[in-house]
Amino acid sequence: MIRRPTLAVVAEAAGVSLKTASRVLNREPNVADATRERVLDAATSLGFRRNAVAADLARGGFSRLVGFITGDLANEFYSALASGIERELREHGLQLLTASSDEDPEREGSLTGELLERRVGALIVTPAGADHSALRGEIAAGLTVVVVDRPAAGMDVDTVVIDNRGGTRAAVDHLLAHGHRRIAFVGDAPHLWTYQERSAEFLAAMQDAGVPDAERWLRSGAHDAAAARDLVVELLAAPEPPTAVLAANNRATVGTLQALRDASGGDQVAVVGFDDFELADLLGITVVAYDAVEMGRRAAELAVARSADRDRPVELVVLPTRVVPRGSGERRPR
Repeated sequence: MIRRPTLAVVAEAAGVSLKTASRVLNREPNVADATRERVLDAATSLGFRRNAVAADLARGGFSRLVGFITGDLANEFYSALASGIERELREHGLQLLTASSDEDPEREGSLTGELLERRVGALIVTPAGADHSALRGEIAAGLTVVVVDRPAAGMDVDTVVIDNRGGTRAAVDHLLAHGHRRIAFVGDAPHLWTYQERSAEFLAAMQDAGVPDAERWLRSGAHDAAAARDLVVELLAAPEPPTAVLAANNRATVGTLQALRDASGGDQVAVVGFDDFELADLLGITVVAYDAVEMGRRAAELAVARSADRDRPVELVVLPTRVVPRGSGERRPR
């Protein structure tokens, strides 16, 4: 393996002291032009790259790296979150490191440790685990932590979420208003806070509408389209199949559409998807929409503000949701 040249090698090649080479490469003043040129020429010819993180920390500054632990980078929702975070950080001269937990609490914990070893100045997390109290010591030592999409148990930190309950209630009310009573709910892993919020509000809305035994149409485990498709196929095979489906995330919506495409009479089943997704407008899919990029931007904004003022009050930001009718959620039962 080829090793990069060290600062000492550059100093020796330029015929200067280690301290002088360091001052030149860290862009410090009061170095003669001829000396500066010799050091820069030596660094260029040797292929030297400055360790910006180490330099910032050595001068008593902070790392300009911000870590983001996301649920699943393959999901366009998390990609939109990362985009919003990166855009805001760029405005402040900060850089983003992104890693995916795949919704695995154990992997989230190991990724957290790895990012801390890289001395990130702040950490933005979409929590997969139930307890994050282990981070209290890091926060007390000065680490900025912001959570997005879901709150984190065990610590009081800045948080950005959407109105999950309001969006779910609006979706159920929309389907009820179009004559549906047999409404299925197809959601993600039951240990996730977003699933718990959305499924609880689904049951509450159905109870308020006087629909008995709504639990029989409740399904979990739709973390990907294939799992959602299988769950919807099972629901459609029931003696009293649903006339409408509330798919509680974008992957569940895709799986629901696949199941309905292959089912007899599937084109008569109403669908509302939680999360907008690419081509949903062209496909005519009614969705519960919100601004995922803005979620990310607000999370980054909070991280920057917390790093500048650690004594500021902890904030909870709740972004609004809205039902966007496009046709699939307006079908009436037959």
